[in-house]
Amino acid sequence: MSNDVPNIDVKAAEEHLMRFLSVEGVTGEEAAIAEAVSEELKKIGVPASAIRYDSVNERIPLPTQTGNLWVDLPGTRKGPRLLFSTHLDTVPLCAGAKPKREGDRIVSDGTTALGGDNRTGCAVLVTMVETLLKNNLPHPPITLLFTVREESGLHGARELDPADLNGAVMCFNVDGKLASELITGAVGQENWEVEIKGKASHAGVAPDKGISATLVASLALAEAHRGGWFGKVVKPDGNGTSNPGVFGGKDGKAAGDATNVVTDYVHIVGEARSPDVAFATKIAAGYREAFAKAQAEVTDVDGETAEVNFVSKPSYPSFEVKDDAPAVKHANRAVEMIGLEPVTLFSNGGLDANWLDKHGVPTVTIGAGQYEIHTIKEYIDLPEFAQGCRLAVALATLE
Repeated sequence: MSNDVPNIDVKAAEEHLMRFLSVEGVTGEEAAIAEAVSEELKKIGVPASAIRYDSVNERIPLPTQTGNLWVDLPGTRKGPRLLFSTHLDTVPLCAGAKPKREGDRIVSDGTTALGGDNRTGCAVLVTMVETLLKNNLPHPPITLLFTVREESGLHGARELDPADLNGAVMCFNVDGKLASELITGAVGQENWEVEIKGKASHAGVAPDKGISATLVASLALAEAHRGGWFGKVVKPDGNGTSNPGVFGGKDGKAAGDATNVVTDYVHIVGEARSPDVAFATKIAAGYREAFAKAQAEVTDVDGETAEVNFVSKPSYPSFEVKDDAPAVKHANRAVEMIGLEPVTLFSNGGLDANWLDKHGVPTVTIGAGQYEIHTIKEYIDLPEFAQGCRLAVALATLE
């Protein structure tokens, strides 16, 4: 076959995108957007029998409306099965988004994020299928995967049943900015949290009878900083990042009740990331030691210390697909096929690709116009979105 990529219907692609952007679907609440994607697929000619949901929501340890959405397309030529993936959910900041077009961009009204992460991916995959069907393009067997709860822990990809992958040999995950940038690896993450139970006392009358959980927490974070475990971490045996992202009290409330009471409880939630997941665990251990040291430093008048409960657990594994792997070679050729120069990147953020690779499907993540994601300045670059659509078609048809 010819490796010329047919022109996509840009207007139809943008209509798919605007349709999906108008459907709210924050992480864990993906039922409506999953239904919208399913309906669009049926409209462009995908039979209902090819569309299915799994039961991953029953295994995810957080309330989740629906399972992952899957689509299985038979091949029109011989070849190994390809997997194309993206995620359905958005971050909570996208709730109530009102998308509008401004020139070559789609933006929100400035009060919410937009949801280009990852409505662009949903629209790219629907456009890819529409282009294949409309033009009768030869392609191998293809499976589409639209995951849930990517933004809150990569759960849809993590908890899926590998049998649903149908033996796919490589995957192309749509979740990025530029079509020419191929993300072939990403860091792993270790999550940690700590509860500090101090002792309340009157801060004016008898502060020495109290044990300040706030002081223990503050000294611990300062110790982590002095030890080189806070923020950007560079050690002789590894590198990574860390962040104590949530500093509060019980049930999401403030740490402490009043200025005249010694704070008796603090809860901190943090993360550690590294290209070497074992080193991410080591970063978390650095925090554990810092909290233990701070615990010993803060006592009441009787020498008692706070109770400190520190726990950590892996969130997702790191991965890297080598440049000479078939998936990367295929992606490089497809990028060149649409007239761009491919660049491979290693990401400091987690992706569904982390788990898809762990499930045995080497995965390359491509971009489709997402900019300023997770902020109220988020926008979609429409020419770049169109390039992402063309790249997906190239990936599906390239021999």
